[in-house]
Amino acid sequence: MTKINILSPLLADMIAAGEVVERPASVIKELAENSFDAGAKKVSIEFRNGGATYIRITDDGCGMSPEDAGIAFMRHATSKLHDEKGLEAIGTMGFRGEALAAISAVSRIELITREKGAAEGVKVTVQAGDIIDMTPCGCPEGTSITVRDLFFNTPARLKFLKSDRSEATACTAAALRCALGRPEVSVKCIKDGEEVFFTPGDGRADSAVYSLLGRDIANSMLPCNGELDGVEVNGFVSSPALSRGNRSMQYFYCNGRFIKSALLQSAVEQAYKNTLLTGRYPACALFIALKTSAVDVNVHPAKTEVRFSDEKKVFDVVYQTVKASLDGEAQPLELKISESTQRAVSSPRPDFFRSMPAQSYRESLKPAPPPVSPRREPVSPSLRPIVNAPLTKPRFSPGNVEKTVESVEKIADLKYRVIGECLNTYILVETGDELLLIDKHAAHERMIFDRLKAQGGQIMSQTVLTPVIIKPTAEDAELLEQNTALLNDLGFEIEPYGAADYAIRALPDDMEVSEAKAAVEEICDKLRRGDKLSADSARDEVLHTVACKAAIKAGRRHDIRELERIADAVCAGEVKYCPHGRPVSVRLSKGELDKFFSRIV
Repeated sequence: MTKINILSPLLADMIAAGEVVERPASVIKELAENSFDAGAKKVSIEFRNGGATYIRITDDGCGMSPEDAGIAFMRHATSKLHDEKGLEAIGTMGFRGEALAAISAVSRIELITREKGAAEGVKVTVQAGDIIDMTPCGCPEGTSITVRDLFFNTPARLKFLKSDRSEATACTAAALRCALGRPEVSVKCIKDGEEVFFTPGDGRADSAVYSLLGRDIANSMLPCNGELDGVEVNGFVSSPALSRGNRSMQYFYCNGRFIKSALLQSAVEQAYKNTLLTGRYPACALFIALKTSAVDVNVHPAKTEVRFSDEKKVFDVVYQTVKASLDGEAQPLELKISESTQRAVSSPRPDFFRSMPAQSYRESLKPAPPPVSPRREPVSPSLRPIVNAPLTKPRFSPGNVEKTVESVEKIADLKYRVIGECLNTYILVETGDELLLIDKHAAHERMIFDRLKAQGGQIMSQTVLTPVIIKPTAEDAELLEQNTALLNDLGFEIEPYGAADYAIRALPDDMEVSEAKAAVEEICDKLRRGDKLSADSARDEVLHTVACKAAIKAGRRHDIRELERIADAVCAGEVKYCPHGRPVSVRLSKGELDKFFSRIV
């Protein structure tokens, strides 16, 4: 007796359906993409009870003839692929001919469609993959397909569905991803009879972002666009000051298709390197366009995974485009005082600026108001080479004098006045009709980090008069041994001293000797947690520590000349965030202060 059985077509279809139809959200994705391929300008997505009992997709696309409607539910029946050459350049959302067959195999379907120009339409009823009825009917041009009782004949799949609320959330997310990738199509999503979102279909990506992601997120986005050797990147990325705790707001599209790509994700996050706090992630909506022959979408039945023929080129153009957008962001941030905050602090409080809950927003693009403060005198030529040098130990670097002079000439055109510092932490700057507050440690830390980063090679070091003796753990000692070359390049000289001790004999030139032990301990911790980082990333992590330990400290008063140099860099736009991603400055307008003190209504 034979042990090998040939599965029936129905059972084979039900098994194959598991690859395409994981949950109700998968049905919405597949059917919405069919509507886009049909040339629809308006698409309505409606579902109830999490989509398990009812999903309906209606469009005004090309529709189907009765002949096409009769074979549309057969496996591998498609209008988008004609021969094997078509696989080399797929330009449609669907092409495998599996979606309708897979969905119909595990549900009850009613299809109503009318081809453009036809006198009448056709109604097709399908259950578990079999056509039950097919009759002519009157209907608008386009297609309406209703899916009921998903997985009614596969109880094993049905029991794995989550709650209606969870499935509804997934359905809404799937509809949103489809709509965001097609701003030229007006998409309406209705959940349990209530409209969830509606896109205008005006062809503008910013309109789709605003409609789908909300006003607050849309207003925090920075536009970006770039092109390299036939690869175009357009879209929006979030300001580093408005990062998120996860990657749920990252949307990537390739030729209009929503995709999941570790390559693109890495490119974007690399562009944000040194501007985001650890554990924070950017939001983005990026649209990559390239030749269809340069990308393979036939990787998985769900069609959300793709392969690029030249991954490095795609990575580079995405990275450079996002980086350029971030570098061009207007700074500094603007501090807004909400009405609730004003009411909460309406009584006089001496510690107002310490206790006020602040909400930062990206600086508006409106022109700056006419300045009212006196013009700062241009920096003396004799001081120009050291404006961006370390504040504690100025050094001349002939190789970058020209760049520094250009920076100072730009600064000389600015109009502002350094008032002093408050709480031994913040620099107060009067600029126009605004008060700028600068975190002196964070800003100086960024200045040092950027300078060390620009040096590229070995960083200058100082030999300490008396070696600093440390006793690292066995694990840390191993890390110091393994990373000797990296530490030497960064200005450290650390060698064994006795059985278990180590001696720090040299430090980066900017660092105080008193910070040596704490710096090495922090570096070991970063090397331990970042053992999977690339060499460049590991170097940057150590540079973070060096810059932090070398920067001037909060809680101490500093000379006005030191404060002015930091203000120069911030007001010139050269310093926006500390290496850990925190903003270095916020501002209060005179109008906001006047409103707070009831000088104006």
